Amino acid sequence: MARNIFAVVFILLAILQANAEGKDGEGCGQSCATLDDCPGQLICITGQCNDDPDVGTNICGGGGGGGDCKSKGSMRGKNPPSKDACNTDTGAECCSSSKTYPIFDCSPSVSSQSPGILTLNDFSEGGDGGGPSSCDDKYHANTERVVALSTGWFGERSRCGKMIKISGNGRSVMAKVVDECDSLHGCDDEHGYQPPCRNNIVDASVAVWKALGVPTDRQGDDLHITWSMSSSFSSLTLNHAHALSSAS
Repeated sequence: MARNIFAVVFILLAILQANAEGKDGEGCGQSCATLDDCPGQLICITGQCNDDPDVGTNICGGGGGGGDCKSKGSMRGKNPPSKDACNTDTGAECCSSSKTYPIFDCSPSVSSQSPGILTLNDFSEGGDGGGPSSCDDKYHANTERVVALSTGWFGERSRCGKMIKISGNGRSVMAKVVDECDSLHGCDDEHGYQPPCRNNIVDASVAVWKALGVPTDRQGDDLHITWSMSSSFSSLTLNHAHALSSAS
């Protein structure tokens, strides 16, 4: 009799744990502000519920939408040396010495409709993007439709200068890859004392957000998008389109 009771209790505890952790990644990517906002063993990382790199959970498959890409580990944050060292004009998060951040040397596989998260970046000099873009060693005006891709998608500069198609908010736009959104490093002067990028980020200029029709008050909020490489458009095509637009 006691053995049967023990078996029932064990099964009930297993069910409760499964519900707490979420089935099939339930809760992964959910917006959060504190640890209490996330279910089960998930923790709040850069505003989204995700696996805890210190515990080693794999409920979300590595990065809240990371798919076949797993976290390489984590790094301890470092407080900016001064208030001005971390630019938050686009809603960027500043590093904290009380937090750890997951790091990735990969991104989810690229397909004809790769799911990703659109974030806002200022590629101009003095903006929150830090130094000049790594592809061309230049700064870019906010009127240019340019993006930075997470380390895995950036592919060791293999996508520098390439055009990608971004779809979200019911619209699509072409943009040029000019930089890497570093998923391995962060919390230093080179990265504007911002955390490492998640592994599924398309960090876009305000011109991209405007082209997608996102209202100003929502620009900078995480936007779920899909993106793909474009074979029919080149940077020359985009520049010609901009010239026609300016002339009209």
